[in-house]
Amino acid sequence: MTLDADHPADDLPGEGELPDTIQEPRLWRDNGWTAKVIKNEDDDGWAVAMTKDGEAEPALVGPWTMGRDKKNPKPLDTAAFNTLVKTASEVIRRHEQQLHAMLHKNVSVDIGDERVTVTLDIVPDEFEPYAVLAAHDALGEPLAEVRVSAGFKLNATSAAAWVESGYGKPGAQGR
Repeated sequence: MTLDADHPADDLPGEGELPDTIQEPRLWRDNGWTAKVIKNEDDDGWAVAMTKDGEAEPALVGPWTMGRDKKNPKPLDTAAFNTLVKTASEVIRRHEQQLHAMLHKNVSVDIGDERVTVTLDIVPDEFEPYAVLAAHDALGEPLAEVRVSAGFKLNATSAAAWVESGYGKPGAQGR
């Protein structure tokens, strides 16, 4: 940006600060999201990147429509931006659901006439990942909890073996 009488240095955002709202043909920022229309490096078309404020990488990158001149991109507008925000938010939500499903598993087993729910919660520590294996009765009351390898395989067989063993540290049955 060039500084002049219309843009004094005091009015510039500080490092790391972003204006709350920008509504330009190729850059739109509002409600915690930024849409940026970019040249598609793979062909002659255009793409749009949707980035949530504070994130380094876009949550969504997709094709963008050409304008009437068939050379330049169609300008962003309120309707398009709102649709992009909704789509990008859904992508993030699905990613979070998938991650949750990978890190949190549970299985219920019947031991005698008692139903026990066994859960496995993986803690994805960068240096020493591990998991917590826990058991709860039919009312949700905790019965046992033990730290296990992040590679522990929870299934009906391993859960039943753990419960039947008296909740000791699982051995090879969980691998």
